[in-house]
This record gives sequence, C-alpha cells and structure tokens, in this order.
Amino acid sequence: MRAVVQRVTRARVSVDGTVVGAIEEPGLVVLLGVTHDDGPAQVELVARKVAQLRILRDERAAVDVGAPVLLVSQFTLYADTRKGRRPTWNAAAPGPVAEPLVDAVAHALRGHGLRVETGRFGADMAVELVNDGPTTIWLEA
Repeated sequence: MRAVVQRVTRARVSVDGTVVGAIEEPGLVVLLGVTHDDGPAQVELVARKVAQLRILRDERAAVDVGAPVLLVSQFTLYADTRKGRRPTWNAAAPGPVAEPLVDAVAHALRGHGLRVETGRFGADMAVELVNDGPTTIWLEA
C-alpha cells in the first residue's frame, strides 16, 4: 500500500462536476494506492500513520486537532515507468481487491476519531487542493 499525504488548507474531489467529498478547513489529503498482496496489516499501518503523523502546524497530528482527511483512491501510485514511455499498472491491485481495502482505510481512520471524506472509487475524479507548506509525505506499508 502506498499513500501520498498532503497537508492542505482545503480540498475537494468532484465527479462529473459534482463535489463528492470536501474539507473546508486545514487537514490532510491522502492519495492511496493498493497492490496485490495488501491486506488488514497494511490498512491498519497506513491509517495509524496518517492519523498520527505530526505534519500539521506546530508539529501536531490529525488526531491531536481533529483535522479532517480527504481520502482518494489512486492506482497510478503503482505505475512502473522503468521501460519505454508508457507506464504499466501491473503492480496495482484490480478494483475488486483494491476497493474494499480503500474503504477499510477510511473506516480505520474514522476509528481514530477523524472525519473522513472520500472520492468515488474507479471514477474519473477532479481533485482540487491548496497544499499548505507545501508539505507532502510518501508512505509505504
């Protein structure tokens, strides 16, 4: 499982021009990719790390201040660009494997007391955000 975590002042994700998830206050955007052998251990690790990362202002974590999270599935985090000019996506888990794990990460983050907004799995999404800092962290579980 791979996650890109961005500290933001606000963010939203839209599908076909309709906002499906938004945070209007400082929080985190998490772009999440799932690979074939991910499971419950990776779900828990990523959720705990995201909730407890001290990357908000004054070295605070999302759980410290109740910061919201916008979670967006992003299979392209598993792009393989070593050969040629066209990435391959072989390492990305297929939808039936990945979608329940993305949902599980959202559920686990909520279990840490966080408000979680999401995109729509498998949809062509437009993600808008105002990166704060900018602060962007790469997590690998």
